Amino acid sequence: MRKGKIKIDENRCKGCKLCIPECKVDEIRMSTKSNKYGYNIVEFRAANRCNACTLCAIVCPEAAIEVFELLEDDK
Repeated sequence: MRKGKIKIDENRCKGCKLCIPECKVDEIRMSTKSNKYGYNIVEFRAANRCNACTLCAIVCPEAAIEVFELLEDDK
């Protein structure tokens, strides 16, 4: 099974929450943090369940999410 992780560009995220329901492994949630523009942002939980499906990045209207597939050595 593929493993992955995502990186969220906090200053691009506007907290629209479109990525949250797309994550079928529940790795993305709303954060209590705000970015420099005052938007509440999402965060990656990093509970090692991400499968690098890229659905979160596909639906992000701000292109704020980057997906990385982990190699065996990275796990």
